[in-house]
Amino acid sequence: MTHIIAIANAKGGVAKTTTTLSLGASLAEMGRRVLLIDLDPHANLTLSLGFKPTSFERTVAGLLLGNDDLNGTVIPTNFRDMELVPSNHELNMAEPHLLVRADYMMLLDTTLKDSQSYDTIIVDCPPTTGTLTKNALAAADLLIIPTQPEYFSAHALRDMLNLILAIRQENNPKLRYRILLTMLDKRNRIHRSLAEQIRTAFNEAIYDVEIEIDTRLRESAILGQPINQYAPESRATKQYHELAEETGHYSNELNRRYTTTP
Repeated sequence: MTHIIAIANAKGGVAKTTTTLSLGASLAEMGRRVLLIDLDPHANLTLSLGFKPTSFERTVAGLLLGNDDLNGTVIPTNFRDMELVPSNHELNMAEPHLLVRADYMMLLDTTLKDSQSYDTIIVDCPPTTGTLTKNALAAADLLIIPTQPEYFSAHALRDMLNLILAIRQENNPKLRYRILLTMLDKRNRIHRSLAEQIRTAFNEAIYDVEIEIDTRLRESAILGQPINQYAPESRATKQYHELAEETGHYSNELNRRYTTTP
């Protein structure tokens, strides 16, 4: 069974793309077949894997519009067992056309529902709660919300929780979410305090693992490499590996909960 994970937050700059790439590479390293989908018009995920977004004729925009199929849009990456559906500026032009489609919020779900080629599909969303993010959440089994322990990032959780409720009611009642604390500076008293407050407020909905600030994460993106390829012994690599393990356990739990045995 393919598990679909959306990575989203209405607040930008909280390590959504970093988490998509690093989690995907960690899962692939653990032997899972992984597909990454760049659903952001800024195409940061595509760039982070060393590609030029403007070089692609087939992208996620054509996939959503129905002009291309999934197999014709997927490209290999330099990382074993991990492939990519790229994005570029065409997604900005395509988005208004999606709104006139019947069941426009289910376009991604319709595209992915018959895909059995991957163990995990991870969708990198734009920093909005608009049509593209709604499509990702309507298709997802699990939403991961990267959240920096800063006031504005924590405040944006309210918008995401409201969106989750709406998606559950209208399109995807099985959608579950987990909050991931990212860009944590344990030397910063405010970071430590806010992280504790978020944990108290959300309890079991928060990952045990925390992703601390690590300059090697930025360096790896510049070089177009996942962190576990660029710096395999780094703290960030170990933390994202823990995230992959925790996500795997949670996905298995969801699978048991929603799979009916004969």
